[in-house]
Amino acid sequence: MLSRVFPVAVGLTTVALVAGCAVGPDFERPAAPDAERYTREPLGAGTASAPVASGQAQRFVNGLDISSQWWTAFRSPALNSLIERSIKANPTLESTIAALRVAQESARAQEGKFFPLVQGNFNPTSQQVAQSVAASSPLPSGALNFNLYTAQVLVSYTFDVWGLNRRTVESLQAQADSQHFLVEAAYLTLAANVAAGAIQEASLRAQIATTLELININTKMLTILRQQLATGQASRIDVAAQEAALAQVVATLPPLRKALLQQRDLLAALAGRFPSEEPPEKFTLAHLHLTRDLPVTVPSRLIEQRPDVRSAEELLHSSAALVGVSIANILPSFTINATGGYVGTQLAGLASPENQFWTVSGNVTQTLFDAGALLHEKRAAEAAYDSAAAAYRAAVIAALQNVADTLRAIQQDALALKAAVDFERAAKISLDLVTQQMLTGYANILLLLNAQQAYLQARLTVIQAQAARLADTVALFQALGGGWWNRPPDSPTQPVWTGSDQQPIGTFAPGQPAQRPPPPSGPP
Repeated sequence: MLSRVFPVAVGLTTVALVAGCAVGPDFERPAAPDAERYTREPLGAGTASAPVASGQAQRFVNGLDISSQWWTAFRSPALNSLIERSIKANPTLESTIAALRVAQESARAQEGKFFPLVQGNFNPTSQQVAQSVAASSPLPSGALNFNLYTAQVLVSYTFDVWGLNRRTVESLQAQADSQHFLVEAAYLTLAANVAAGAIQEASLRAQIATTLELININTKMLTILRQQLATGQASRIDVAAQEAALAQVVATLPPLRKALLQQRDLLAALAGRFPSEEPPEKFTLAHLHLTRDLPVTVPSRLIEQRPDVRSAEELLHSSAALVGVSIANILPSFTINATGGYVGTQLAGLASPENQFWTVSGNVTQTLFDAGALLHEKRAAEAAYDSAAAAYRAAVIAALQNVADTLRAIQQDALALKAAVDFERAAKISLDLVTQQMLTGYANILLLLNAQQAYLQARLTVIQAQAARLADTVALFQALGGGWWNRPPDSPTQPVWTGSDQQPIGTFAPGQPAQRPPPPSGPP
């Protein structure tokens, strides 16, 4: 019996798959932007330099590839350790990875509809015949009660004549690919946030140290003025002015310490820890080194490397496939159903030939009237595609703007650091001279206070400019995609295995390699 049903179902399935076509547009990747560079004017060879830590010149290297562990360029073992630990424990990254597994399994579940649905069923029933019809019943005379046992296999299959299921799978796979790139974006964002947080911590520590240094200078000056007041060499007004200056500097210390403590809380959270479990690493500007060579990727290749752009592209792909789904829903559907099994009044000997039955039926369904619902669904799918296309173009523009802004920041912050170092040098000379004159009685307190304030501002400006140059380098690595395409599947910083089949996130569809950007070649 089953030998008759299944060949029919399989044969019809094969014919439908061979003859079927996938309606709707076939997705084509958008063309790369035709921009030749990020800025209107030529970028130049490199940046200005300053004679201070993190002040060396950086040069732009066209086509330089990016390491998957780009943060090692700062040559800080503490930063390397914190980022690697954060990748393993950050809950936001874990959530994004779990969402990727959901998307992948949804696509695989939809692939199951390429095959017939086969179900087994066993249905035992017990019935009683009404006495009024017992005489006409085929049961033995006087038997009002009987049992009926049915064991059957049900096969159902809807032919994918118009590619409805193929387009649905295509859409779900594109959504999974989009989520894959969201994982890469989360991975990159996490590493960049940890690096930026470490730089900010180092900056705050330096600002606190400078403030304490100035407090010490002001305290010593106040002690000298009080001694001079006792001997008549200084007035009470001079002492009061210096007391106010000292108090003003001291007042800047608590906000800096608060910011440092909050920064430590942030780093703990990024590492997946509670605030009471702050990371053991501590960061200073002296232990963070500026990399000399900065990669610059041509705009046409940037769209291959930016996870957010690739994610937007896959969402566009998904929307294109859904247009095909909406068209296929308008066309007729073809379904075949087959049932075969055994039915009898006795469980013993149920599978005997005389109890065998089977049926095969076909079904064609075409919507004749739905008040335009399917038509409007098709138009909605087309509008969603237009929306996804605009979102993709916006992502490309934002990506190029992001890189351009970062390159401009790198150049201008290098000039700012150079100017800040010159300002600090002049302010220190002025402070030393005024302090010396104050001690010998040739300068008044206002000159001293102005010199102290100028030196404090100059020192803080240098520190902030040093941190800005380090942060700009982090931002450039992030803006260019972070080198995810160079990360081997067995890397210690590989964030996840995506499923029970142990496929790393560098893998897209089952059995298909990730579409990684080709290695850079030549200048832009």
